[in-house]
Amino acid sequence: MRGKPGSDVHEVAPPASQHRGLTGAERVLLVLQSAGDRRIAGSRVPDGEDPSLPPLPAGARNYMTPKGYADLRAELFTLIDDERPKVVEIVHWAASNGDRSENGDYLYGKKRLREIDRRIRFLTKRLEIAEVTDPSAHHGKDQIFFGATVTYVEENGDERTVTIRGIDEADSLKGEVSWVSPIARTLLKSSTGDVLKLVTPQGWREIEVLSVSYPKPSTEAKSD
Repeated sequence: MRGKPGSDVHEVAPPASQHRGLTGAERVLLVLQSAGDRRIAGSRVPDGEDPSLPPLPAGARNYMTPKGYADLRAELFTLIDDERPKVVEIVHWAASNGDRSENGDYLYGKKRLREIDRRIRFLTKRLEIAEVTDPSAHHGKDQIFFGATVTYVEENGDERTVTIRGIDEADSLKGEVSWVSPIARTLLKSSTGDVLKLVTPQGWREIEVLSVSYPKPSTEAKSD
């Protein structure tokens, strides 16, 4: 499906059947090429970055749990195979309804399409450089590594529990912190019973590690 001659409306993405046998990056390239979208390169947001997330430290690996990797991959393919084609259809329909400068559906659709394409590029790049690390490999240990769930106590007696996750998967509402956060950097490599100095904007304060845990390996969990 195409818009009117000379329009800048995106074409509908190829059907999912054409993606079979392709890698995630190849699928994205196929979709974006078929859409004729070249304007993301001129976006104020650098290609492959998300301003809502902290950047990866220079030279650092993009650590991610198996679940985090699977969730981001599922989001990527949902955008490619489902959400993007639907928005393209809406944009085509809106473009056929007259003056685009005052067409709310068209303007919103184009904006949403740019957001989707930016997210697709971001997810593709982050997944390509992801280093999947299974926290269950440390099950039973009391030293803190990536993926650990840690309970610590502050000087005032308040206890807090955090789980160390990747930058792209950490959810603060679930008590998760990214491995580049100040608290995670302080905790990493320490062990149960260690007293640490956490640097905060108000100065440093002492915290003590009370417990460290990791999920059970899947094979062990199935045998229980």
